This record gives sequence, structure tokens and C-alpha cells, in this order.
Amino acid sequence: MRDWLSAQDLASLALPGLPATERGWRDYAEREGWLAQNDKVRARQGRGGGLEFHMDLLPSATLAAYVAKHVGAVDLKAECFSPLETSAANDAQLTLPAVESRDARLALLAAADRLARDGAMSRNFADRAFVALYRMEKIEVAPWVRQAIPVVTPRTLRHWRTLKLRNGISRLGVDKGAARRGKGALESGEQGKVRAFLLAAIAKQPHLTSDHLKALCEDKFPSINGVSLRSFQRLRAKIEREDKVLLTKATNPDAFKSKYRLTGSNSHPVSRLNELWQIDASPADVMCVDGRHSVYLCVDIFSRRLIVYVSKTPRAEAVALLIRRAILAWGVPERVHTDNGSDFTAKSTQRLFAALGIEVELSRPFQPQEKGHVERAVRTFQHDLAPLIEGFIGHNVGDRKVIEERRAFSQRLGLDDAGAMKPKYAGAELQGICDDWARGRYANRPHSGLNGATPFEIAAAFDGVVRRIDDVRALDLLLAPIAGGDGTRIVTKKGVRIDHSYYLAPNVMPETRVFVRMDPEDMGRAWLFSEDGAEFLGEAICPELAGIDPKAAVMEARAQQKRLLEESAAQLRADMRQIKARDMVDVIVRKAAKDAGKLVEFPKREESYTTAGLEAAGEAAGKVQASPLPNSNQFVDAKSEVAPVHHLPETRQQRFRRARELEARLENNERLSNEEALWLGGYQVGAEYHAMKEMFEEFGESALR
Repeated sequence: MRDWLSAQDLASLALPGLPATERGWRDYAEREGWLAQNDKVRARQGRGGGLEFHMDLLPSATLAAYVAKHVGAVDLKAECFSPLETSAANDAQLTLPAVESRDARLALLAAADRLARDGAMSRNFADRAFVALYRMEKIEVAPWVRQAIPVVTPRTLRHWRTLKLRNGISRLGVDKGAARRGKGALESGEQGKVRAFLLAAIAKQPHLTSDHLKALCEDKFPSINGVSLRSFQRLRAKIEREDKVLLTKATNPDAFKSKYRLTGSNSHPVSRLNELWQIDASPADVMCVDGRHSVYLCVDIFSRRLIVYVSKTPRAEAVALLIRRAILAWGVPERVHTDNGSDFTAKSTQRLFAALGIEVELSRPFQPQEKGHVERAVRTFQHDLAPLIEGFIGHNVGDRKVIEERRAFSQRLGLDDAGAMKPKYAGAELQGICDDWARGRYANRPHSGLNGATPFEIAAAFDGVVRRIDDVRALDLLLAPIAGGDGTRIVTKKGVRIDHSYYLAPNVMPETRVFVRMDPEDMGRAWLFSEDGAEFLGEAICPELAGIDPKAAVMEARAQQKRLLEESAAQLRADMRQIKARDMVDVIVRKAAKDAGKLVEFPKREESYTTAGLEAAGEAAGKVQASPLPNSNQFVDAKSEVAPVHHLPETRQQRFRRARELEARLENNERLSNEEALWLGGYQVGAEYHAMKEMFEEFGESALR
């Protein structure tokens, strides 16, 4: 692009608002006084002579049009920002506004230099052209650059180049508010206590107005009286902007966790299909003709597969039916992770998991991020499928209000949009839509957690073992509803009482605690299990509900019970005949004697002891001859002359006292004779001993009188 142009050249440019002929340009130059500016006018060196005029003589708008025609719109490229010029070392010396100002000035300098380079123009002419183009918004720059520097002049560009050359790029950064920032009466008042008080007041009650805050501060800090309300408004806005995260944490913890708290991947380490499932529930953002339903979702963490179950109300039975659908489709999981909702922690739900051998993991209260996979699946369902269904009611109150207002407006105009939020599908129809969406769109859409693979591809590529339940009827029996309450009943002679009706259970003995499940297809039938649910005991029938003659049913139940008792009694009598009464006594006495015989007295060290008297007596005893004993007949005759001794029977007090004496001897390590040990062992196992022992402990020695 040329800097010097003749009148003919200018005419050929056809610049807007200027002459289009050579003569017209000569008249224009004379009229505008161009000929008097010797440095801007020179004699043409080519053939034909004449004059040439410098482009600086053109008006700014005309100059911009001329440059734009030859160069085009100037785009601000990435090379305008040099990594060396915007290093972290330079940024650390400047405030954020200064860094933004510096970067904007560097961007404009780079754009002006590139315009001069691409247009082969001198620096001064390029600056003037750049300023004109920038004013006409022909220079394409980022919005933040134009916001930081709305107007620029050639002199300003020259000044920026000088600062950059002499002092480095840091001198280009300007923060106009740095000198007074943080030094206001409110921010610096009471050594920063005023600002801290305002922050605390806003955190405690975000709905306080600036007028309220002004009154509170003036009451607590009299030194700031006289500060304008506008100053409080500015400081409040600044606090809410600079301390937004802190205020959100104090006033809305849920929003803080959702928006600002640092998060990681939180992806559970699983290595196989069905190793871990996550389940959750949420009210659907869709209204059905039979009311609003809840959706229960189950996600397999390994493959990210999804199953949805629609339930009229949140309840434990819905969890069981969701698990049934997932087990039949995928197999049996190893672990299930859920939250602490009542439908997930109900006894029936926990009993189902225990019966299936599934380990249950519960999230900590108020920690939904611990089951983030299913939480994200719920959000995907609500935002990807729900808006497509007629009867969509919005994700929150704000959305619902907008839909209602649109509906009301459409009704006034008589438009078709009046059907907004009008339910169309029943719950069963919504279930079919959810199944098609989960198996079609969701299962075959690339998932970021699977590195771009789809849930269907991951599940299909798995070559490991999948546990399956062959007997679906057994699974259905585990899912059968339990009797009212916790399902536990006690069998009586009338049977099992369920909802004011008696179910005959001839195969279960009275006073047996049972766990009851109801047949969902027959109200008159129930299944009885052991209390822990591990053993099936039999069926129970309610004649009235089953359509059976009650009298005949009772007679048949009695007959079955009689046969069962006779079979059991026959075996019992046979076992009883094998046990003899004498055998029981012998075993008990023998055991007592054996236990007593275990007490052995250790031998003691002995030494010979004598005295002079003992020695003398011994000597005398050796010299005395034994007297002859009377003959046996004389002894018998003498014995017959003695009156017989009659032994009175012992009372129970005497027998207990004798037992205590023998026990005392045992405690003192004294040896009992065999007769004494046998008697004590037999007496201790009798009822008299235990009764007397209790009386003695209660009344003491008075019980032995």
C-alpha cells in the first residue's frame, strides 16, 4: 500500500464522500490548503509530472476506508500476546486491574504493528490508520480489550511504545483505583472491624438492606456516623463479589457443595460387571394422569448401564421391584450402594438383600456425592428425557412458574400451547417410555466416564462370569409383600392372624414365631418362614378369603395336625423308652463322685516327734500284756441284753446342714469318704437342696431351725 498518491490515484479509489475525478481532487486539495503543507506535498517523479499528496492529509474516516480496502479487517491474533511478556513474574508485581490494562495495551500495540507490517506502511501512517479503524470498529479485538481501552490516539500508541522500550511491559499496566483502594472510611474503619462486621451481618441475614446495615454499623461504630448510604451500598456489593464463596458456604451449604467445593473423579474402583450398583430415587419432573410418580434408578458402575422403575409412591416395595428388574436383566450384584432413605433402609429391603447375599453400603447422612454416579444419572434423566414428555412440569419452582405463565397466556389467546403441563400418560405408559430411553438412547450414547465408549459396548465386551438366578419363582417369593407390621407373627391354635383374619397353618406348631409373606395373586394364601427367613415352613390358608368352606378347612387342618403330631409323638415315645430312670440317677451320682474324686490332697513333709513322757509311756506299753477277749458267745449274749437303738429320719433342715458341713470340708481341702461323696453329689442335684439353698440365702440360719 502506497503512502503518496496523485490526484488521478485518489480519483481511482472512489473514496466515500470525496471527488471521483482528477480535477475534482485538485480543486479539493487547493480548497483544503494541502498545497501550503510542503512536507505533505511533493512533485511527481514519473511521466507526466504533477503533484503527489501524502495519505496523512486525508480525513480519518477516509483514511480508514482506504486502509480497510487494501488490508481488510484487522483480527487480533494469539501472537499478540507473547509468553515472555506476560510471565508470572511480571503478573506478581501488578494488581488484577493493572494486569488487564497491560495486556489490553500490549494487544493494541501488536495489532498496530501488524497493520504496518501487512500494509507496508510507515509507523506514523499505520498508527493513524489504526486509530481510525479502531474508532470505526474495523479492528477485531476481544470484547475485554475494547472495554478496557475504548479510545486510542496515535500519540498514545507512541507513548506506550516508549514506556515498553525504556521500562519494560510492567509499566504499561495501570490500576487507576490502586491509590485509594481499601482506604475508604468503611473498609479501613476501626482497623477493618467495620468491614468484618458487615460481612458477618450479611452472612447471618442475607436479606438485610443497605439501610439496615448502615443503622447497625452506626450503632456499633459511632466513629463512622455521617458515611453516606451509597458508600454502604458500594461496600456491600464489593463484599458480595469478593467474598461470594465464603458467603455461599455460610448461607447455602448445598449450593456451596454444588458450585464451589473442590471435587475429584470419585469413581469407584471396580473391575467387573455387577461388582457394584448404586440406586437412588427422585420425583419425576413429569406429571401423569394418575398423579406425579417417583423414578427409581439403578446404575452398574462398571458399565454405567441404567434401569429405571416408575412408582406411584416412594416405598420399600418399589426398591424390591427395581432390584428384581435389574437382576433379571443383568444378573446378581455383589454390592449395592444407596443412601439412608427410609425405603432403602426398611427391614424388608435389608431382608431382601440378606436373602440374596448382597452386601449393602450406605452413604453417610447428607453426603450425596458418595453415590455421585446415580445422582448424575438422575440429573441426566430429568434433563434429557423429562422435557420431551408431555406433562413436563419443570425442574424447579422457577421453571414451573414460567410454564404456567406461558400456559395462561396461551389460554387467553386460544393457542395450542394451552396444553403445556397437561398430563397425557399414565404411570404404566411412562414406564414404557423410560425403558425405551434407557435401552436405546442412554445405553448407546458415548459416556465420558467410559473414555467415550457406550454402556452397551462395555457390557457386551465383558467376558467374565455373571451370576444368574435360574428359579425366577424363588426370586418372586422373596419379593412377595410381607404381612402388616414387620411380618413377624406367632402361630396360635387358631392359626396365624393377618389383618383380622386367621390363616390355618396345620404344618406349624402353635407358639412358633414365623415370618409371613403374602401371595400377591391370592389374598387367601400366605407363606410361612422361620423368623430369620432362612427356612420355608409351609403355607397358611384363610378359608374365608380363599373361597373354601371354613368348617371343612378346619377339619382338614386338624387332621393334618393330628397326623403330624402322631408321627412326632411315635418317635418321641421310642426315644423315651431308650432312657431308664435308673440310668439318669446313676449318671448324675457317678458324675458327682467323679468330680469329687478329682480333689486330691498333696502329701506333706513329716518328721518324728517325741518327748520324755511319750518315751516312758511307750516303754510301759511294751511291758503290758494284752488281756484275753471274751468268747463270741459271751459277746452275743451281752449284746442281746442291750436295748435296740432306733434312728429317727432326718429333717430337710438336718440334711441341708449336713450338706453344708460336707461342702465346708471340701473347701478346706479335707477328703470325703466314698459314701459321703456319693450322698453329697446326689443331694446337690435334687430340688430340696436348691430350695433350701434359696431359703438359707434369704433368711440365714433361721431357715435351718
